[in-house]
Formats: sequence, C-alpha cells, structure tokens
Amino acid sequence: MSSASSMTSSHDGACSVMVDSPDAPKQGSDSDANGLMDAPWRRLTAWTRFLMLIPVVGLFFGSVTLVSMAGVEVYRTILEAIGGHLEKKLAVLKFIELADVFLLATVLYIMAMGLFELFIDDRLPVPNWLEVHTLDDLKEKLVGVVVVVLAVSFLGKVIEAQSARDLMELGVGVAAVIAALSYFLGRIGHK
Repeated sequence: MSSASSMTSSHDGACSVMVDSPDAPKQGSDSDANGLMDAPWRRLTAWTRFLMLIPVVGLFFGSVTLVSMAGVEVYRTILEAIGGHLEKKLAVLKFIELADVFLLATVLYIMAMGLFELFIDDRLPVPNWLEVHTLDDLKEKLVGVVVVVLAVSFLGKVIEAQSARDLMELGVGVAAVIAALSYFLGRIGHK
C-alpha cells in the first residue's frame, strides 16, 4: 500500500508536505471514531462564533453613543464657562463627570474590540496595548480601565461630598474593589 501525500501552504507562502498513513482517517472525512457525521456539526459550531458579533456591535455603538453624548456636553459646558454662567467648582465637577463617561465609553470599546479579536478575527491592525489573544488579555485590559473609572468617580464624589462619613464609606468601598481587582489582576499574571 502506498500513502497519499498533499501539499499545503501557510500565510507566509511556505509549503509543507503532509503524508497520510493508510490506517489514518482521511482528512475531511464526515465520520469520527464513533461513525457519526461530525463535519456538518463542526462547521455549524465554528459558525456560532459569529453570534458574538451581536455584543460586539452593541458595545461598539454604546461606546459611540457615550462619546457623542459626552462630546456634546463638553461643548455645552465650555460655552457655559466662557459665558460666565458656570462656577469654577461646578465646572470642575462637570468635567470630572464627563471624564467618567469617556472612560466608560473606553471600557465598552475595549470590550467590543477584545471580543471581536477573540471570536472573529485577531489580525486587526490595533496598537500593541489593545491586542487581545486570550480571555485573560481582555480581563487585564478591562480591570485596568475599571480601576481608573472608579478613581475618577470617587474624585467626583470628593468634590461634591456633603459629609466626611459618607465620603469615608465610599472611599473604603472603592479601595476594597480596587484591592480585589488588583489581586485578581495579579492572579491572572501568575497563570
């Protein structure tokens, strides 16, 4: 008996020769070890990853919506400040709140890009810091941004705080969440 061989080429143009053993199942065979047809199921299962386009598109448009809304609010706030209709403390508070909205939009964008890279195509031309090849990569990026969002939100509360006790309780809560996220991030890095 002779064995069949075939040539395949990779993305970089290199060719390799694969030799099939006479006892090995043929590539592209519609049956597995149990004799069941698995090629259609494999194709169907492979196509289900495109379901992730739904959250990708939703998160992307959510990000665009938040950026647009915050952009309009920045414009209005600048006009109010220039017109002298906005106190300094209130202007600072508004811009901190807007920074929070922009950061939340960034979280949504990173999630959309990360899910797209994980499930659809990881060859997107993105900066190195935005590359996502594993779920842990996406978790790391999100935890970092969430910590910044929490810090900015807390800063906004510091400016508008009425009582030191409420501020302290909020600060302890935010610190506990940041500590937990930092621990989580450290655990990801040690895997």
